[in-house]
Amino acid sequence: MALACALPSLAAEKKLVILDDDLDGFSPAQVMALQAPDVQVLGFTTVSGNAWATDATAHARRMLEITGHPDVPAVQGAIYPLVNTEAETERWEALYGKLVWKGAWMKHWVEDNFQADPQYHGPEIVPDLKLGNPSVVKASSELAATFMLRMVHAHPGQVTIIATGPLTNLALAQKLDPQFATLAKELIYMGGSLEPRQVLDSDAAKQFAREFVNTPRREFNIRFDPEAASIVMRAPWKKIVMVPADPSTATEVTPALLKRMSAAQTPIAKAIAKRQTGFPLWDELAVAVWLDPTLIIEADDLMVDTNIDHGAGYGDILSWSPPYAPGVGEQRETVVRQIDVPRFEALMSQLLTRPQPRAVGAPVP
Repeated sequence: MALACALPSLAAEKKLVILDDDLDGFSPAQVMALQAPDVQVLGFTTVSGNAWATDATAHARRMLEITGHPDVPAVQGAIYPLVNTEAETERWEALYGKLVWKGAWMKHWVEDNFQADPQYHGPEIVPDLKLGNPSVVKASSELAATFMLRMVHAHPGQVTIIATGPLTNLALAQKLDPQFATLAKELIYMGGSLEPRQVLDSDAAKQFAREFVNTPRREFNIRFDPEAASIVMRAPWKKIVMVPADPSTATEVTPALLKRMSAAQTPIAKAIAKRQTGFPLWDELAVAVWLDPTLIIEADDLMVDTNIDHGAGYGDILSWSPPYAPGVGEQRETVVRQIDVPRFEALMSQLLTRPQPRAVGAPVP
C-alpha cells in the first residue's frame, strides 16, 4: 500500500517535455527523451523543415510504434513558414547565391554529396517509410500550436519545449496566446550558428563545413522560417537555451558510434542500426544538454535575434553581449558553444540501448 501511494508522487516528479521537430526519419534525439526514466513526453509536435509536416507526422507515428509509446500523441503542425516561400527562396538564391540545404524545397544537391538524393515532392504526398508505415498510432486531430497551449496551461511552469526544427509552431502559439512563453518552464532549441569551425578531420565533416564556412551565421532551422524565429526569440521565456551548429562540429555518427548506439536486441536498436553514418548529432545535443546540463563545457550569455530583412542576411543570427543589444525585444539566451563529447556519446548510447516498452505495429524490417 505504501508503494502504491508513492507511485503518483514519483510520476509527478518526472520532467515534462514537448518535442517539436521536422522529423525525416527515426531520430535518436526523440528516442533519448522517450527512453529517459525521469522524463514524461507529453507529445510529439511536427513542423515542416527537413521534410514536410505531413511526412514528419508519419515518422513520429512510426517512431512511437517502434519505441512502444502508442499513447503519446503525434500532433501535426504548420505546413508552411509564416512568410518565407519556396518561390521567394529561389529568387533570393538568384540574387545572393545558392543555399546548401533547403529542406522540403531541395530538388538536387549543388555539389557532389555522400548523402542520398533529396526526395522532392509536395506536402500532400507522404512516401512510404523505410522502417514501415505507421498502422497503430494515429495522428491527433489537434493542431500543434493549440496542443502546446493546452499543455502549458494544464501544467503551468512545468513544461519544457525542445524545438529541433523551424520555430513556426512556437511562433503561432505565442501569437495566439501571449501567455504561452511565460507559462512554459523553458525553451531549448537547436538552431542558428555563430562561428562554427570544422573540428573533425573526416570527409563528412568537410562536406558539412560547406554550410558555414562562408556564411557562419546561417543555419537551416532558422533560415527556413526567419520571422517565426524572431517572434520566438523575442517572447518572454523564463529560460532559453540555444544549441547552435557550433558544438555539433565536434560530433559525428561514425560506424563505431553507430555500433554502440544499436548494441541491444530491441526494435529501437534495430531501427537505429539502419541510420546513415557521417551526420553530426545536431538534435541529439539539444536533448542531451537538457537531460544533463553538466555536459556543457562552454557557454555564452547573449542577447539573440534573427535578421528578417529580406536581403543578403535574411535568416542570419544576430547576437550581442547584453550591454550592446538594441533593446527591441530580444531575450537573454544561454548559447552552448562546446560540450563534453565522450560523455554525450555515453549518455546517448546508454539511453538508446536500455530496455524498452513493447513495440506495436509492424516489426522493424
